[in-house]
Amino acid sequence: MDPDPRAASGPARVPAPAARPGPPARSAVSPLAYPLSPPLSYPGFRWFLTGQAVSLLGSAMAPVALAFAVLDGSGGRPGDLGVVLAARMLPMLALLVVGGVTADRFRRRTVLVAANLGSAAAQGAVAGLLLTGRYALPSVAGLEVLGGVCAAFTTPALRGLVPEVVGAAALRPANALLSTVRNAAKVLGPSLSGGLVVAVGSGPAIVCDAVSFAVAAGCLARLPGDGARPARAAGPVWAAVRGGWREFGRVRWAGPATLSFFVINLVQTGTWQILGPALTERTAGRAVWGLVLSARGVGLLVSGAVLYRMAVGRLLAWGLTAGALGAVPLLVLGARWDAPWLIAGGFAAGLGVCVTGIAWDTSLQEHVPAHALSRVAATGDLLAYAAIPVGQLWVGPLARAYGGFRVVAVAGVMSAFAAVLPLASRAVRGLRHARPPGDGEAPCP
Repeated sequence: MDPDPRAASGPARVPAPAARPGPPARSAVSPLAYPLSPPLSYPGFRWFLTGQAVSLLGSAMAPVALAFAVLDGSGGRPGDLGVVLAARMLPMLALLVVGGVTADRFRRRTVLVAANLGSAAAQGAVAGLLLTGRYALPSVAGLEVLGGVCAAFTTPALRGLVPEVVGAAALRPANALLSTVRNAAKVLGPSLSGGLVVAVGSGPAIVCDAVSFAVAAGCLARLPGDGARPARAAGPVWAAVRGGWREFGRVRWAGPATLSFFVINLVQTGTWQILGPALTERTAGRAVWGLVLSARGVGLLVSGAVLYRMAVGRLLAWGLTAGALGAVPLLVLGARWDAPWLIAGGFAAGLGVCVTGIAWDTSLQEHVPAHALSRVAATGDLLAYAAIPVGQLWVGPLARAYGGFRVVAVAGVMSAFAAVLPLASRAVRGLRHARPPGDGEAPCP
């Protein structure tokens, strides 16, 4: 749900470059209007978006290639794959908040360049082991630990860097473009990786991921200027971590939203990933699962394109409400409806999930001070993501005890309820999309 601080009395203002005034403001009262300063009018954002597009595509290709590589190298032992995946996830979760502190203390561009180069080295070494036939579980798992450490420093810095490369008027459309690129990579990456694995093997596919990180580092190094210099970097790291938690607590709307994300990840993510394929096969056929995932990808892309133009007054509240659509395919599956309904449910889920992510990112960037943005974002991510492995572990025993369809249906109800529950908070309902005066956007109530 991919920053900052709670003590914000108003949005963090990032001045737009004077030489890039953008198109003239529109006076028509319409919910659809281009922002005064389109994000692509900022040279820094163009480099940033290019680097992200390449890196995200490589990262979307890597899981498929890595899965086949580990299975081939281990002689088909699924336990090896579980160890490798956990080796990446656990250090990422453990160090997310430290990554947020680092991104708030140092230039975020520098942090991102270093983290991307580290990821390139880790994935390149994994590819080297596979290409030379020297697969060994400890070696691959250790390299994935390094990749997880780099990911922990990447995510908070990315969120904090967006306000530095675009003007305040362009935050929402910038996040919409980034979301569209991310979702397009999720749609294209696995298919490309699968074809590459079949054609040339898993090692070259992982080489592509390593190269993508190096290209991303090069693009980030081309960002104009030296980036925002942190105001101060005094005190030990753990004191800054505690300060990040305090900042998070001061933002009254962040807590209810993060609790919502935690519950959704707890009851929805593992249920969908683990029970979704098997139950879909029983109700509609194995081929339908791929169609449902494709429909979800289309929904993600459509939603990002719409939010590039749509100005919403209470963006966070609107995004949380839309998040309830993520429960639709679970409810449809639990009711054992036919394939067309499942496919439509996947599309609806894609629409809602994308809106929620863009609303959360934009709200953090607008209302959290720049000096604490990465720490607050990392704290929210940690609290939300920690629920995923717990949900993945308990869904199997619950399905055996109560039946898969019943578990899916209950998870759908709980997910939908958790999505809208934060609206009971006045701080969430009242938070407004902080558009600067005269930005030319027409409000959408």
